[in-house]
Amino acid sequence: MKGLELGTLKVAVVSTAKYFVPRLLGEFCKLHPGIDVALEILNRDRVVERLEQRLDDLYVMSLPPSHLDLAVAVLRDNPLVVIAPAKHPLTRTKNIPLEKLSAERFILREQGSGTRMATDKHLRKCRFTPLVRMELGSNEALKEAVAGDLGIGVLSAHALATKAHMAGIKILDVKGFPIQARWYVVSPGTRSLSPAATAFKAHLLKSQPQ
Repeated sequence: MKGLELGTLKVAVVSTAKYFVPRLLGEFCKLHPGIDVALEILNRDRVVERLEQRLDDLYVMSLPPSHLDLAVAVLRDNPLVVIAPAKHPLTRTKNIPLEKLSAERFILREQGSGTRMATDKHLRKCRFTPLVRMELGSNEALKEAVAGDLGIGVLSAHALATKAHMAGIKILDVKGFPIQARWYVVSPGTRSLSPAATAFKAHLLKSQPQ
């Protein structure tokens, strides 16, 4: 019990996980107010760098790196959807063939992000090459660019959780989407977790999407 009432917890998460991890961390801190918590929200490449250097207790990410010895547990689904400007003509079309998007300009997350890696893998499997107009480093920037009629995009459905998040955009009903990606909770495989990290990992794994 003393291990849970005192100590530190360091967590690093990919930027898309900011839509649910801070809330869960807040719940955990209310249960264990004596634990000092540090949270880093970064892109996937930076999270992998921290993981390689073992700077944190736990990591939340999609597509954990295969070159490291890791303890990996599935956390929750991370469906990736196609979004378009709210007035785009395809918003009124159901079951859109992917080929129908061949002339559309795509706005995608930056190379190296988990969302981009999952998107590229899926599109390669479908033998579809998107016409990429720009690459952006955050979900917020991507949503704003799509709302500004610069193109269509792909991002996590969790980034569209509220009406405010949906302002100016709509989800397209495209064949093969949502892409069924996942988030994972990860730690170095050779490191024993502290009582605080063990408890927070259990708290994450028992959480349910809202």
